[in-house]
Amino acid sequence: MAQSNVIVRFEEVSFGYQAENLILDEASFSIREDAKLTLMGQNGAGKSTIFKLITGELKPDKGAIHTLNGSTIATAKQVMAREHLTETVREYFAHAFVEVPYNLDKRIKDVLEVVNLHAPVEKIVGEFSGGQQARLLLAYALIQEPDILLLDEPTNNLDRDGIDHLTMFLIMYPKTVLVISHDADFLNSFTEGVIHLDVYTGKVEKYDGNYTDVVLEIAARVERDRAKNAQLLKTIQDRKDKVNFFAHKGGKMRKLASKLREEVADAEENMVDVRRDDRTISDFTIPAQPFTEPIVRLTSIKVIRDHEPIHVEMDLVLRKRDHMLIAGPNGIGKSTLLRTLAEGKDPGAVITAGVKVGYYKQDFSGLDFSQTAYASLESMMDVPDNETIRRTGAQFLLNGDALATPVGALSEGQKGLLCFARFVLQAPGLLIFDEPTNHINFRHLPVIAKAINDYQGCLIVVSHAEDFVKQISFNGLLDLATLIK
Repeated sequence: MAQSNVIVRFEEVSFGYQAENLILDEASFSIREDAKLTLMGQNGAGKSTIFKLITGELKPDKGAIHTLNGSTIATAKQVMAREHLTETVREYFAHAFVEVPYNLDKRIKDVLEVVNLHAPVEKIVGEFSGGQQARLLLAYALIQEPDILLLDEPTNNLDRDGIDHLTMFLIMYPKTVLVISHDADFLNSFTEGVIHLDVYTGKVEKYDGNYTDVVLEIAARVERDRAKNAQLLKTIQDRKDKVNFFAHKGGKMRKLASKLREEVADAEENMVDVRRDDRTISDFTIPAQPFTEPIVRLTSIKVIRDHEPIHVEMDLVLRKRDHMLIAGPNGIGKSTLLRTLAEGKDPGAVITAGVKVGYYKQDFSGLDFSQTAYASLESMMDVPDNETIRRTGAQFLLNGDALATPVGALSEGQKGLLCFARFVLQAPGLLIFDEPTNHINFRHLPVIAKAINDYQGCLIVVSHAEDFVKQISFNGLLDLATLIK
């Protein structure tokens, strides 16, 4: 069978937002037509940057990026841009075209069926749930029928039905797909290779095989390289000790010392540049605010059915150490419930005065993007302390450079870790989590699940990540779907 054409080629591409800190360092790789590949790398490695280089939104500092003549590109982004939140569905999709087609409404209807979403075109984008907005973002890319489809964390906020529907679509999609995701099961189901970025070196390597196989292959290679280096270091030290001994002798001994120096130089040259695998955050504790009174009272909530709100009466009180999971399909009102509770705008969902609230929003809109990460952490402390702030930041892999970076310029994974660092400093009485696994590297999730499970305050969680939820002991379940049956 004839090999397909190369549709994207990076030729010794270097790029960095700062000259002294390259994200890509002479990266060279190619992507063939109809390939389905995973873009893999540590948080902050530059995966989203590669997407922007492919689309032309960013230009390389050195090298060249080639795309096959006439190839069209579309990106399904992670988060709905704020300027679109006040638009109707029709107005939002109109941006996908240079000239708006006469049959736009029909094309919207057809593409929404592909992503398993049924919605009126007059509905405001900001009124959709996070999961529904994820489907709109994907549909926006698909309606353009691109030759190259770029997906940035497409399973974030999707329920199981949504992920299954997306997976089947991608298996059947006849064109090129490049996807960023931390969902191993999703990636294994349709990708056939991995492009790996190393955050420490800026180098890029390409592997064949599914995501899990490549993760294991990289881990095995790291261990082999470390073992080789350990042996070389032993040899180097042995030769250096002998050089020091023989160098002070005369005649043949001095010649032997010279030969040993050459062996040391060869051994040092053969040292392998070991890839530093993803560091995992260390165990941490989120302190709980001392609070003896009831913390949350729900007397009525709004549940969404067929895009229409239904008010349901109830009497639910949550206290310290109550851990409640809120369940239900995309669009039923889970995020809306969390938001109205946190904002205190619904008399039927009330937080007791004086309770400190830690709220993890799935789009990070609770963070001030103009602040530095350091200032964001500092704002959580009644009495700011530089040593505590820096120690806590480092605990969540936010080093000095990251702490000096504006929150808006951090990667999505770093924003997520920043939120957890803020909770550690805040010591809240109530923690509200809306999809806390979004954007977080899978290596960190067991550590985060343990910290949440051990939290001694009041906890409310919305999450579609089944493996994550299983690691947390909940003593309460509120399934919104059962309230409208």
